[in-house]
Amino acid sequence: MRAIISPISPDGTSAPASRTFAIAGHLMTAPKAVPGLHLVATPIGNLGDITLRALETLAGVDIIACEDTRITRRLTERYSIAGTLKQYHEHNAEQARPKILEKLAQGASIALVSDAGTPLISDPGFKLVREVSAAGFSVIALPGPSSVLAALAVAALPTNRFFFEGFLPSRQMARRARLTELSRIDATLVMFDSGNRVQDTLADLADIMGTRDAAICRELTKMHEEVRRAKVSELAAVAGELETRGEFVLVIGPPEADAQAMTEQDLDTMLRASLRHDSVKDAVAHALELSGRPRREIYARALELAKEMKEGDGED
Repeated sequence: MRAIISPISPDGTSAPASRTFAIAGHLMTAPKAVPGLHLVATPIGNLGDITLRALETLAGVDIIACEDTRITRRLTERYSIAGTLKQYHEHNAEQARPKILEKLAQGASIALVSDAGTPLISDPGFKLVREVSAAGFSVIALPGPSSVLAALAVAALPTNRFFFEGFLPSRQMARRARLTELSRIDATLVMFDSGNRVQDTLADLADIMGTRDAAICRELTKMHEEVRRAKVSELAAVAGELETRGEFVLVIGPPEADAQAMTEQDLDTMLRASLRHDSVKDAVAHALELSGRPRREIYARALELAKEMKEGDGED
């Protein structure tokens, strides 16, 4: 069943107040959403990017679970959706999940939205989806806007393989260590950043991946959208000119085909760090992904280091 279009009358009585939404001066009646958890992608900036299916679902569900009711209300008010908004975010998730599961057990339909984009992409929701599916309730995905895919599309960089990192660590030492690990991945890298850290991040990127092609994407789909494309080192050199207000997505091209494999010293450092909290098997798998060195060599070295570390722990 699809939405039914009916003109809005002057007295506003042409359609029921619930389960409706408005587009271009017409009131549309949405079907009641099927029971289950609906993961609804919402605009990342331009509210016109919402899909018709998303509007039908938001108007048709019993509850809209959202990070910030004020932000989601801008969307529902834009399309005259009289939905019931309930907060679900990282700070109240432990208390909110049981209530959502209880509602689903009663046959409710619930939409999960993030402040912008596709739910669960650097947003809360993974544990909720896991528990909902484990309890046997339906989980329905409604694809739509995503800043990750939007940035990849406009960056003019290879998209056959990409790795999404999300937000980097805020402290420089941890950030540089993570960027060093990421530099070994043979794929285009996508990461989020905030305006108050983007200049520092670019400086670190220039030290570690300075020769790669990259793109800085700011305020995607919004009025002041800006995309800059150049070598990482060139973008870092003009970072002081950046308008730092808004949301940033950084896209870094893959390493050159002839990039050197990780040095033995760097491999040892990585293995030691992994072996402090992982098994030999897991440490080898992690190093194999990032180092570019043969599995047999990594495994033999991991065994040696694990033995040394064990003997060292046993010394008085």
